[in-house]
Amino acid sequence: MRKLAREVAFKLIYQNLFGGDDELSFELLKAEEKLNEEEEKFSSQIFEAFEKDREEVEKLVRDSVEGYELSRIYKVDLALLYLALTEIKFIKTPVAVAINEALELSKKYSTDKSQSFINGVLRKIV
Repeated sequence: MRKLAREVAFKLIYQNLFGGDDELSFELLKAEEKLNEEEEKFSSQIFEAFEKDREEVEKLVRDSVEGYELSRIYKVDLALLYLALTEIKFIKTPVAVAINEALELSKKYSTDKSQSFINGVLRKIV
């Protein structure tokens, strides 16, 4: 249940990095993924927490990636980092669960090298 909801939240965060229409995107993703009420609520909770505390989440990542500007980080990886950190800090998802779920999504949406990058950044922060 939460896997799908988390994946939708990741997609919303990713789209948000490009300045999309968040409300429309969420409506389309809900319909496409056929989210039930509980999944919809969890996705919305994650995304709203990200939007509310985006500056804090960005600062955590910025401070932990030495020698990189956020603009140079692959957007999929950045969205996955934001997802995991939002869950850890504001949703209170257990650290191991949030990191593992971000790594699983990276297998589906990112590059082979992304897993070690994401894992390293998240471990450094937490």
